[in-house]
Amino acid sequence: MKIIRTADYHDMSRKAARLIIEKVRRQPEMTLGLATGSTPKGVYAELIKDHQENGTSYAKVTTVNLDEYIGLPPTDPNSYRHFMNSELFDHLDIQLENTHLPNGAAEDMSRECKRYEQLIKDLADIDLQVLGIGRNGHIGFNEPGTAFNSRTHVVDLAESTRKANARFFSSIEDVPAQAITMGIASILDSREIILLASGSAKAEAIRQLVNGEPDEQFPASALKLHPNVTIIADEEALSLVSQDR
Repeated sequence: MKIIRTADYHDMSRKAARLIIEKVRRQPEMTLGLATGSTPKGVYAELIKDHQENGTSYAKVTTVNLDEYIGLPPTDPNSYRHFMNSELFDHLDIQLENTHLPNGAAEDMSRECKRYEQLIKDLADIDLQVLGIGRNGHIGFNEPGTAFNSRTHVVDLAESTRKANARFFSSIEDVPAQAITMGIASILDSREIILLASGSAKAEAIRQLVNGEPDEQFPASALKLHPNVTIIADEEALSLVSQDR
């Protein structure tokens, strides 16, 4: 597990974007795994800026997102499909039909989980997966206690996760109670993973990830089992991790 220390959120965003841009230029037909939330927004802004200024093309790139809320149609402003379109896809030359998220409005969630998992397999897995990390160690929406061998599944969101996401909604009551998410095994099938973290609120989670052992009560610790993981985090997020790590 490699650690890249950055000065602050903006530096983290620039360095992460640079890794993605270099990968896209080397492998124009790659499959890119993406995340939502406030952490990757700066990265996406950097990708858009580079595309506009330097012409990096995403025309042949395929994307797969980690998760989606259940019960929100794609047009809902709080859906992750809406987030990805407005924060990234609408500003690149990517083909929207090559951008994939779970369907949170599907009638049969069991069938949707199988469909999405098969989609990832049909793409021959993910070349580079971008992750954030929750305060309780969740990756995607895989909450504590999720089996490391899990595949795409429906999850009941922890109260702490709903509270953390309530800032995007009118009230916590509006935050969906369930989501559909790639499983931990689905994530670990990615060839390369970068995990982003910024701010002191993530410091304890990063400390536990770096210093702890794999434990299903701390989902991100599964990344210890992967051969190619890079943590890109700012000084505040790494404040509880020794400088020599």
